[in-house]
Amino acid sequence: MDIDTNKIDEAVLALLYLTLHDGSRAWKGFDWEAMNRLHEKRFIENPVGKAKSVVLTETGLRESERLFHKFFAKKP
Repeated sequence: MDIDTNKIDEAVLALLYLTLHDGSRAWKGFDWEAMNRLHEKRFIENPVGKAKSVVLTETGLRESERLFHKFFAKKP
């Protein structure tokens, strides 16, 4: 099966929005490869480290909110 990693990255970024706290931090309990791709795309700061959360960039915050609404919000 061919996997579309861009779709996975979008889903992970949307779920990061769900776990936002302290303004721009989100719990980083997701696949490391996806987290590294999000870092390469400049949506999150470097996820490597002992912290249990990661900082979203300004672009990452906007995109995570957009994707969260796209995937999980009920349509009126």
